[in-house]
Amino acid sequence: MDSALSFSAADLAQTRFAVSPMWEVVTSFRLLRHDNPPPLHRRWANQVRPRVRAAGLYRGRLAALVPPRGYLADFLTPTPAGPFPTLEGELDAIERTPAEQIARDLETLGITTRNPPGNPPANPPGNLLGTTSAPLAGLRDELLTYWELALAPYWARIRGLLEADVFHRARQVAEHGSARVLGELHETVCWDDGTLRLVRRACALTRDQAGSGLLLIPSAFAWPRVLTRSVAPDPPQLAYPARGIGNLWEPRTTSTATEAVAGVLGRSRALLLAELDTPASTTQLATVLPLSAAAVSQHLTALRHAGLVTAHRSGRSVLYARTAVADALLCPDATGSPARTDSPARTDSPTRTDSPLELR
Repeated sequence: MDSALSFSAADLAQTRFAVSPMWEVVTSFRLLRHDNPPPLHRRWANQVRPRVRAAGLYRGRLAALVPPRGYLADFLTPTPAGPFPTLEGELDAIERTPAEQIARDLETLGITTRNPPGNPPANPPGNLLGTTSAPLAGLRDELLTYWELALAPYWARIRGLLEADVFHRARQVAEHGSARVLGELHETVCWDDGTLRLVRRACALTRDQAGSGLLLIPSAFAWPRVLTRSVAPDPPQLAYPARGIGNLWEPRTTSTATEAVAGVLGRSRALLLAELDTPASTTQLATVLPLSAAAVSQHLTALRHAGLVTAHRSGRSVLYARTAVADALLCPDATGSPARTDSPARTDSPTRTDSPLELR
């Protein structure tokens, strides 16, 4: 079944882009739940999956609200207030979700508050919805845990990719108009005489199901699918694969850049930053570098104070990751850089026709 979303002049004027942390949460979590994640994301999945499993997140509320396939709870992807909302801001919006919408989403998923997912039967009813002044507090904790384990160490790279997509398409709107941009989002999406058509969909997306305008959200983990959210009176949302995802997880550090950085920071710290092309712990770094664990820890502390490294708790250990500033020093030609939005980016076939669409 095809869907058709009609546009008035006012709808077109209210069409905008946004980078949404929560869309990356739900799409990445769903990807991890498949036995064989797509090769495009396998490097990331192999690193993250053991941490997520050890945290018990496959048995909790998040797992119930984001099943491996089919519908996922709409209230997990609230309308972003601006083009680059924070995770905390989106979590606050989730907690403000009207109880009626939460109940409607749970009913669609087949969840009842008499048997909350992820809780022993002895727990009192209503735990999923929350019974205090902080509704969904348990879910918020799970979302923050998942973010810290699976996305926060990689967020500088992911956000760079998503922002580059937004900047590129904004430039395309300025040069060629909205119609061309809407028609190039995905092979299953086309613009036809004031109507946005989505082909091969089980769920209709029509204007009477949502508010005015359209919210376009690039995603690293929606590939190769297009996902939609349609909850009145909010504007409809369309999450599409971002440009350049084909080289999202490829190693980026160059030896030339490492040598240049070593001249400023010193060789040991430059080697540490180069090794953090993939997030790692102090022990892991000491294993692959000619440095003691104590020396690695000392250098990481200095790099963190300089804003070049971030730290993320993972069980009993701490993962360190490069910041966007460090990425700019060690990989100035990275595809995710907004300054290069005019350069064609590899996509590794993000619009394969043999891949099923994820329908919501």
